[in-house]
Amino acid sequence: MYALIDCNNFYASCERVFRPDLNGKPIVVLSNNDGCVIARSNEAKACGIPMGALAFQFQALFEQHNVKVFSANFALYGDMSHRVMTILGNYCTEQEIYSIDECFMKLDGYDYIDLKRYGEQMREEVFRSTGIPISVGIAPTKALAKVANRIAKKYPTESRGCHLIQTQQQIDKALKWLDVEDVWGIGRGHAMRLFKLGIDSAYDFVHMDSKWVQKHMSIVGLRLQRDLSGIPTLDLDPVEAKQNIATTRSFDNNYTDYEAIKERVVTFAASCSEKLRKQNSHCSSLTVFLLTNKHRQDQKQYNPSITIDLPYATNSAIDLGHYSTIALKKIYREGFGYKKAGVIVQDFTPADVEQTTLFNGRDKRHDKLMQAFDKINKQYGQNMVRLGAQGKRMWRMKQEWLSPRYSTDIADIITIRV
Repeated sequence: MYALIDCNNFYASCERVFRPDLNGKPIVVLSNNDGCVIARSNEAKACGIPMGALAFQFQALFEQHNVKVFSANFALYGDMSHRVMTILGNYCTEQEIYSIDECFMKLDGYDYIDLKRYGEQMREEVFRSTGIPISVGIAPTKALAKVANRIAKKYPTESRGCHLIQTQQQIDKALKWLDVEDVWGIGRGHAMRLFKLGIDSAYDFVHMDSKWVQKHMSIVGLRLQRDLSGIPTLDLDPVEAKQNIATTRSFDNNYTDYEAIKERVVTFAASCSEKLRKQNSHCSSLTVFLLTNKHRQDQKQYNPSITIDLPYATNSAIDLGHYSTIALKKIYREGFGYKKAGVIVQDFTPADVEQTTLFNGRDKRHDKLMQAFDKINKQYGQNMVRLGAQGKRMWRMKQEWLSPRYSTDIADIITIRV
């Protein structure tokens, strides 16, 4: 048996944990630089606010319905996700964290446990310990666990937040209820093709000719069909190190000054180096790119990128900052207004398996220095220690409605008056 646990309206729920006065009120969370809506509470959905709505276009609707708007607080959301996943990890030995607000569990050997009650206990403990509401779906396969979770979320009162699919009759009933366009793994293009063939529900899809599915939807579609039918085909995915890491940002304005852009690029390289160290990897090449503002057709457009090989594999912020600057110099041109930049590192090798060279090797003194960087920044706040090339200016995204970092910054710890 598999379980799929999903946090309900996760970003909005994180904000409500520390602002209970917002319970029952519409909430939206905006993307980087407060551009568009990336999360909505149920109340906001009822107001007619679509996912991806441009914030400036819906400002009047926000005011009309007294919608509470938040800038994305990823430090808070990441910490709350870690707390939820840690609690859920105590309920099984095999867990796949699928996204920031979802995880799968494999419940083999739980034959004599009341799985419905087990799921309800997960829900109760997570809410008691974190304040985050979750929905739990339990079924014989991963795809069916997704379906069960959808039912639990759709009918929270009847299911008490946990829906169990176990028998063939329950499988058939769930598949007949679910529209084919809502099946996990079936995109819009495949859904339109299936509609034209008269395939309206997940039940119809499961009973299609498997040869047609494999021909038109590849082996991926065939595996999904088998999994939905109740034959375990999709197993938990092992957690693997990323094969490339990118840090990119849009600027608050169009920038033409080289030094200002250089500070950003070096900061992105330092961020990539930190992520490399977290997964214990080195990189052997990096890419730097620049983008002008495509929405300003009255301005000249120039979108260059360059990839360079490093002389040695490294995860040092000093090294990556240095070589990203070399790359930037090769593509920067005066006379353009740059709106976005980014650094991508790739060609990874394990940090503890290193092929050394006689000449032009990396400076191993950087290892202890980077450890000190990470320790200080973790304890006292991000960018408390940074490279000199990053400058003294603290670049910040446009975040007009950013909530406090209640659980990750001592300066923002909640205060209770008694």
